[in-house]
Amino acid sequence: MEALMPLITQLISGAVGGNAVGAMLKQQATSVIVRTIVGAIGGVGGGLLLQAVGGEAGLSVLVANALGGLIGGGVLQAIAGSLLGRKQA
Repeated sequence: MEALMPLITQLISGAVGGNAVGAMLKQQATSVIVRTIVGAIGGVGGGLLLQAVGGEAGLSVLVANALGGLIGGGVLQAIAGSLLGRKQA
């Protein structure tokens, strides 16, 4: 269970980050379900990227995973929302 904790943290924080960015940018092209899924995928990617560059050295592992997930989910949602919004226009 302890091995899954970073992944679960990244998924949850990515989903939160994706929904927050989607709401801030008022992206009508993506539904809540799409924002949650895209954010969760981005959260895992952001968390893994932060671990790969060694960004968790000064932070606790849980905080680093949450921060990486939040940023990664938000960035991927912003990209997906802009692409989907442009496609529907």
